[in-house]
Amino acid sequence: MKDFITIATFTFPADIVVLKSILDAEGIAYFFRNETAISIDPLASIAYGGIHLKVHPNDAEIVLKIIEDLNEKTNLRKID
Repeated sequence: MKDFITIATFTFPADIVVLKSILDAEGIAYFFRNETAISIDPLASIAYGGIHLKVHPNDAEIVLKIIEDLNEKTNLRKID
């Protein structure tokens, strides 16, 4: 996981629930940096710079497409 890159950042844990489910279903390796800390203290999101979605560079394009599709169908917002 040392080669993983950040491809999106989210403000609150609720913002990533559906995305996690889709990534799991697709079998894509990922992790969300700062998820636990921000789950405990949501106001710390600003201090940590949000929840960072990290994926392997080989999966970045497909994950960005998944996020784009979710943005069109739902109210999912990512911070760039």
